[in-house]
Amino acid sequence: MHKLIRTLGLAMMATAIAGCGLLYTPDVQQGNLLDKKNVDQLQPGMTKRQVLVLLGTPSVISPFDQDRWDYVSTFSHRGRAMTTRTLTLSFNNDTLVRTEGDFFSQDAQQLLKDSEKYKANPTGGADGDKNTDGKKESSDGGFGVGVNGSSDDSPASKRQ
Repeated sequence: MHKLIRTLGLAMMATAIAGCGLLYTPDVQQGNLLDKKNVDQLQPGMTKRQVLVLLGTPSVISPFDQDRWDYVSTFSHRGRAMTTRTLTLSFNNDTLVRTEGDFFSQDAQQLLKDSEKYKANPTGGADGDKNTDGKKESSDGGFGVGVNGSSDDSPASKRQ
């Protein structure tokens, strides 16, 4: 009986804590995160390929209208309503003719700054095992060296 009361009490307390918002809720950013200087470089007359190189792959390409690309980004910050940003590009014969949307509203720069804190370098800035001094190491442990010290393992070098 005491175990049942204790279990129910813990369940009710966990529900109350979760309902109060005391549990950690991470920020979630999804979709395209475009750079304003790249969007400013968009010019009418650019080809689809040039736009792909500049902005990357769009979030949505309609299968029914190949001449409309949508770049969509959503950001959900704990305790606030989700914000949605869109940039719509219209093409005619694979040529950009119009851009529209509110992707860079007043707090988009803050979104870019916030996204920087999530970028991480898992190697800690190390270059790994790359030999950057330009010198070849002579002690390779015998790997890559054939018969009589040659690096050629062909049958002709083995007959010597």
